[in-house]
Formats: sequence, structure tokens, C-alpha cells
Amino acid sequence: MRRRRPRPGDKWHLDEVQLKINGRKHWLWRAVGQDGMVLDILVQERRNQEAAETFLRRLVDGSGYQPRVVITDQLASYPPALRHVLPRTEHRRTRD
Repeated sequence: MRRRRPRPGDKWHLDEVQLKINGRKHWLWRAVGQDGMVLDILVQERRNQEAAETFLRRLVDGSGYQPRVVITDQLASYPPALRHVLPRTEHRRTRD
């Protein structure tokens, strides 16, 4: 029997980093809860609004609930994706 993971906090941090796999650029999208627990990761070839929406939908489906606050970097793809997928969630941007 699988142990049930504790529910992560209501504040999520989202970030992406560039990777090279077989000489091609890819993006590693990562979501971390307020307690430092990795919620989900996803590797994609794109870094646009559609890719951000895909990651957010996968994240919400996997966790089973929506956060109160999402903290992101300055990537312009996050605000429209968050408005589509998580319209009632507060969005904060950092300079990091």
C-alpha cells in the first residue's frame, strides 16, 4: 500500500531552467511548495504560454487542489497561463 503524501502548502514557487539533451535545448519546469517539497517537474522543448499552461494543468491535476499564491520569475508566459488555469490564484513575481 502506498503511503499518502502530506498536502503541500498553499504557496507554490515555479521556475524553469534550460538544459541541453543530445545537443538540443530543453526546459526543465519545476514547482516547489512553501516547505521545500518538490511538487512536480516536467521537461519540454518549449518555453511559452502553452508550455506554462501544460505544466500548471499537470501540477493542479497531480496535487488535487489550487494554491492561494503562486510565485514566479519574470517570464512573460506565466501571467496569461495563470489567468487561464488558476484564475482565482494570486500571482507574485520576483527578480531572481
